[in-house]
Amino acid sequence: MSKRRKNQRAVEATPRREKIRDVFVPRPFEGLADEPEWIALRELVPAASAPLRLTPELVEEYGDRPVTLATVLPMAAPAMTKPDGRVFIGLQRHQQSGDVSRDLAEALLCALRTEPGGQVTVPPLPGPGPRLQDVLVDGPLEITMHDGFDFWLDPGAADDPSVQASLERANAAIYPTVRLAAGRAAYWCQVPEKAHVRWVLPEDEDTALDALSRLSAAGTLTLGEGTRFAGMFRAHGRLVPVWDLPEDVPAADWEAPASAFAERYAEMLEEKEPLDAAGRRARQGLLGRQLTLR
Repeated sequence: MSKRRKNQRAVEATPRREKIRDVFVPRPFEGLADEPEWIALRELVPAASAPLRLTPELVEEYGDRPVTLATVLPMAAPAMTKPDGRVFIGLQRHQQSGDVSRDLAEALLCALRTEPGGQVTVPPLPGPGPRLQDVLVDGPLEITMHDGFDFWLDPGAADDPSVQASLERANAAIYPTVRLAAGRAAYWCQVPEKAHVRWVLPEDEDTALDALSRLSAAGTLTLGEGTRFAGMFRAHGRLVPVWDLPEDVPAADWEAPASAFAERYAEMLEEKEPLDAAGRRARQGLLGRQLTLR
């Protein structure tokens, strides 16, 4: 038999891998009670965590293992397990498909199938299957903000010099971020030479944009003296307006201005009439000030 014929038979005998198609879902967190907070933790917040509850079916299959949602895990891993059975799921990760909800659910299931303390392997493209909405008991997220990533570590782990050095490098990348009480998914942050408020709005894009346009036309879109509406960006199907702030004013001082803005915004949401000429001009101006999320 010729070499070419042997190679042909070998190819024919090798089972073909099923091609997994990626699917883009513009609102992966749609239907979750705290959709804006999921988006904020995914896109805006450097270090935070929140406990998650498994559905009764998963508890019956894998036990009532504690699950923690984290903004980011070591090396941007999608999931990890602890020797005591705890599971961590990372929102901000290197590999992802077009459906973030499916990615996170698959990472959770892979972690549950992994022996406690073992390394979790997660496929880059999970294919069809359960999503977050299918594997969690939904409810408001109980978010804990962190100044560092110490919550990753088991007791005594930081005594290892290499672990401590790695932790210090990770912590050095964190910029100060404060969750504001003025509204859901509103965060103050301070980056070099700048401070911002970034706010994930829960309404659909057109509704939110119309309300912001009315505020802009009325001259009430800022958060007060010394502030500037910088623009907005889209994140997972929702609008995120951004304000530039004086960098030397602490986060607590922006609670009152943010609350006042929330009231003005809520009033504009009640307006049902079409935008007038000034509102339409303001809308076009806002569309021209869209930002790129970095």
